[in-house]
Amino acid sequence: MPDLASAPTIESARAGWDAWRASRIASVTAPTGNLALIETRWLPQAAEQTLEDALAGQPDSVTATRLERRHIGTGRPERGIRLWDAKSPAIRHFETIDVFPFNPDWVIEAAFTPVSDSRLVPFEHVGDNGGTRDHVVPGDITFTLDGTPYTLSAFDDDGTLILVFGDRTNGAVTYGGGRFLTVPRVPGDDRVVLDFNRAYVPPCGLSPHFNCPLPPPQNRFPIAIEAGEKRPVFRDGAG
Repeated sequence: MPDLASAPTIESARAGWDAWRASRIASVTAPTGNLALIETRWLPQAAEQTLEDALAGQPDSVTATRLERRHIGTGRPERGIRLWDAKSPAIRHFETIDVFPFNPDWVIEAAFTPVSDSRLVPFEHVGDNGGTRDHVVPGDITFTLDGTPYTLSAFDDDGTLILVFGDRTNGAVTYGGGRFLTVPRVPGDDRVVLDFNRAYVPPCGLSPHFNCPLPPPQNRFPIAIEAGEKRPVFRDGAG
């Protein structure tokens, strides 16, 4: 197993775990939570569509928002609209997200080494047929696991470090495309805590209308990390 975090760090992680679980359930079932996304609509170049037009014919429970990205081939800006249904079938049939019991062995202290300039690392995405999109990776996360050193890449998501990782539970008891882990970081501190008990199902594991990044090779563990979320559970065989 990895080198454990300090006892106070582990106890703090344990004390906050139930609240984290509750916040996750509340988040994914919110009116614009992961389970509410029913459509992502990319607009043709130079095409215009108002949010009101996008909502035409939709029930009152549906909300529209805008989003942007870069075209994977040309790099040109693409604009789109997302539709969120607060009463989506996924929300109506949702029961919970299955999870491993809290395991103190998977609270790990690691080192974070920032890079001097913004570094772009290519990430494959679920819906891009093998293509890659670059994400800013502002530093390296390093630690040793069973005598094996690891250097992980967590990308910057509006100031939050997100680690996309894979392990041997994927496709067996956890989501096949890997899992996400938020890595809290204090500016100027070269230590971070990887609490894999808070590993979570990525948005694309809750709605097919997301295009999630997949774990790059350096973030794939050859072992089973039996901590964190497994898969969502739905009533009546839905999902």
